Amino acid sequence: MTQRIAFQGELGAYSHQACVDARPEAEVLPCQTFEDVIEAVRVGNADLAMLPVENTTYGRVADIHRLLPESGLRIVAEAFVRVHISLMALPGVPIEDLTEVRAHPVLLPQAGSFLRKYGIKGEAWADSAGAAAEIAAGGLRTVGALASDLAAEINGMHILARHLEDHSHNTTRFLLMSPEPDNTRRGAHGMMTTFVFQVRNIPAALYKALGGFATNGVNMTKLESYMVGGSFEASQFYADIEGHPEDPAVARALEELGYFTSTLDILGVYPRDPRRD
Repeated sequence: MTQRIAFQGELGAYSHQACVDARPEAEVLPCQTFEDVIEAVRVGNADLAMLPVENTTYGRVADIHRLLPESGLRIVAEAFVRVHISLMALPGVPIEDLTEVRAHPVLLPQAGSFLRKYGIKGEAWADSAGAAAEIAAGGLRTVGALASDLAAEINGMHILARHLEDHSHNTTRFLLMSPEPDNTRRGAHGMMTTFVFQVRNIPAALYKALGGFATNGVNMTKLESYMVGGSFEASQFYADIEGHPEDPAVARALEELGYFTSTLDILGVYPRDPRRD
């Protein structure tokens, strides 16, 4: 049976590209918001959710760390997508005829020098793939879009220039999430474990809680905090570590963490993406 993956955005969005990269045989379900993506899996309209968590240029995706623990879903894979920006227009339209280019506000600055070179005005748009779809549907011959190659393919647009991004490293990390966890060892590049926790109200609790990872030689690749419950007094921590909870070193570190936390929730155990290297 073919799986269906829900993602936020229009067909051709970078989240759609992440779905294609991770599960090329799957169907996709575009959704308007991250909450809609999660709900689609909850009610059975989709089998999996593809959610972006961070970008190498712009950092954490807003609100996503709050949504992950509340979603009830579990991480089963991660996917890294290089954000390659292409300039596209209707077939037969040369770049000299473009007076305006539409794209998400995050993409426009990354192609600033290119747009200035050709004297093209950048226009902020809610969704880059959506901009490409509107240009194609409206037959707009003086307007282009900055989006993915996939957006051009889906909407029958012609690519005028590729790889316009200023930052050659620009990559977005996505998490593939399922209603059920999968703690089996899989993949050829090791395992990752993601969890959230709150520390007990004792002196140096965070320092003591994290000490077990250092003494047991467990690599923590991410640690972030954010407020919960509308209070400045309560912080929740989000962490990624290398390894599987059944690895002796990881098991000891998590056991020590438990002594100093009031809550601890493992969000997923999944293969390490080779593009981390």
